[in-house]
Amino acid sequence: MVVENLFGGVYRGKTVFVTGHTGFKGSWLVFWLRRMGANVVGYSLQPPTEPNHITLLSPDIQSILGDIRNLDHLDRTLKAHRPDIVFHLAAQPLVRLSYDNPIETYETNVIGTLKVFESCRANGIKAIVNITSDKAYENREWVWGYRENDPLGGYDPYSSSKGCADILANSYRNSYFNPAEYGKSHHTLLASCRAGNVIGGGDWAKDRLMTDIILAVSQKQKVSIRNPNATRPWQHVLEPLSGYLAVGQKLLEGKAQFGEAWNFGPSDEGSITVEQVVKNVKKHWDAIDYEIHRDPKALHEANLLKLDCSKAHIQLKWQNVWDSDTTFEKTVLWYKKFYENGQTLTNDDLETYIADAKKKKIEWALS
Repeated sequence: MVVENLFGGVYRGKTVFVTGHTGFKGSWLVFWLRRMGANVVGYSLQPPTEPNHITLLSPDIQSILGDIRNLDHLDRTLKAHRPDIVFHLAAQPLVRLSYDNPIETYETNVIGTLKVFESCRANGIKAIVNITSDKAYENREWVWGYRENDPLGGYDPYSSSKGCADILANSYRNSYFNPAEYGKSHHTLLASCRAGNVIGGGDWAKDRLMTDIILAVSQKQKVSIRNPNATRPWQHVLEPLSGYLAVGQKLLEGKAQFGEAWNFGPSDEGSITVEQVVKNVKKHWDAIDYEIHRDPKALHEANLLKLDCSKAHIQLKWQNVWDSDTTFEKTVLWYKKFYENGQTLTNDDLETYIADAKKKKIEWALS
């Protein structure tokens, strides 16, 4: 499949800098960028798990080991490669780990983001797509979705660190990268993207539901479910990535009105409980079994969190491609194939996703 012309062909031949490329989302992003003909430079710590998706893919990119908290190294790297756009994904991404390591969480997610912005400012980067989280919102357990202008906050250290990172992005946008001054006092556009829970093949991070399920079945054990009634907006990893890439396209095209915050989440049918997730997964891999283990001393985690993505639907013409059934089927079959014969279905999933987006006539796929 020819994919170079997706997103208006804007990524073909561009130098794209991706922080956190060894993580789950980052590995899928750099794979897609390379398929579109981008020259990709990844900047990250060592892969966080074994096995890991980036090593399995072994994409043809320049992979640089580095910590976003090291401003000197980050600055030298950006100077050397002079990217057209930066996708900032590097983070400490786990809620439960943030309770154990709050200092590292804030240092990485807030101060690390600050240093990325400062390095981009010093090196005249033209486009920055900052990836935060739906957990950046002050969660009031509302039944309706949060919009981009709702208050930011966060209960646990991870969530509040993402809220801080988003406030930081707003400050830099107002102070240094104001869209109203674009092309006059500066030439940089900064957007922030917030997405809900993502799943897909190649994620082995601890304390994530899909990973817990897959590891349990691979070891012929029951998966222990600690919060069966928690409702999450589940979506395949390719869904928010298509949104990030669509925002990046607009920034590279110099469209200043897109230098804002954006939500990318599933439709309401994608918001289902944890127990329903396990039952859906079991439909595609009957070896899966589970037990509910409620811990009265469990750390606080949100029970209900949804995003309102009307802004992306209207202004970016962005839409979900896969429903929840397809999302779970693709994810489970990826792992099933991997554990049964060592194959990865990443390229197959990407091509199917693009083909399905074309059938739905979604704007980025028709460019």
